[in-house]
Amino acid sequence: MHLQPERDQGFQIWWKLTRPHTLTAAFVPVLLGTVLALEYTDLNWPLFLAMLLASILIQAATNMINEYYDFTRGLDNEKSVGIGGAIVRNGVKPKTVIRLAFLLFGIALLLGIYICANSSWWIGAIGLVCMAAAYFYTGGPLPIAYTPFGELTAGFFMGFVIILISFYIQTSAINSVVMLVSLPVSILVGAILLANNIRDLDGDKENGRKTIAILLGRKNAIYLLAAMFAVAYGSVVVLIISGIVSPWLFISFLSVPKAIKATTGFIGKTMPIQMMPAMKATAQTNTIFGFLLSIGFLIGYFT
Repeated sequence: MHLQPERDQGFQIWWKLTRPHTLTAAFVPVLLGTVLALEYTDLNWPLFLAMLLASILIQAATNMINEYYDFTRGLDNEKSVGIGGAIVRNGVKPKTVIRLAFLLFGIALLLGIYICANSSWWIGAIGLVCMAAAYFYTGGPLPIAYTPFGELTAGFFMGFVIILISFYIQTSAINSVVMLVSLPVSILVGAILLANNIRDLDGDKENGRKTIAILLGRKNAIYLLAAMFAVAYGSVVVLIISGIVSPWLFISFLSVPKAIKATTGFIGKTMPIQMMPAMKATAQTNTIFGFLLSIGFLIGYFT
């Protein structure tokens, strides 16, 4: 297959390299953490925007690092599904991709310095750990993505940690409410990675990965995905019944059809391209769920 010269590629190639459908996974936790903070303080817009941009840049950089290492380890080819494709399909040099990833990390670091200067320097240490986790997800001698801990790592850092940081930089405190509310979002972030690993199960197995989807098998991994959805929605019910959050959060259940589509979309499918709609529905469930939670909190705040 003839690869076009890098200089002939347009903006669309670089946009696809960020894997834009994943960027909402960085946006939603920041939004939710910030909306939760409104109950305790006035919104600091510059801090919110800085945190939002930094999170999106880190997510985009993580995607580029994934692309680079999956290529260098021989996992990606021109027929691979769910990748940006800049290297294998468009001829972008691998070094260009990894350098761009570190450039985005650098910009996020500068934004982090601004956030720290206006909140706490401990945030900087946490931010560096987040960047390290993003790099070692597919980089390093033992990538996290090759182990059964990918979903847990993604859920913890891209859900729990980001929500808590977004809340803390607004309020200078952490409480049990924000920690409990972060759990269902964290579970759904992990579900995105599980859906990805269900789709890539056969190829990952051939390349020596030991993801949770491989260890459980496709059928049981789909059951686990369904259970993660059930626990995420069930936790919202528990939070409402216990009076911890407003009943307005029941609005998040409008995303249930997407969760059902995501789960059933994997059943009976074996080809990665056949499972792409289910994987996209999983990511959309996380996005819609997080947005609706935020809207529920806003309605409760103003009423």
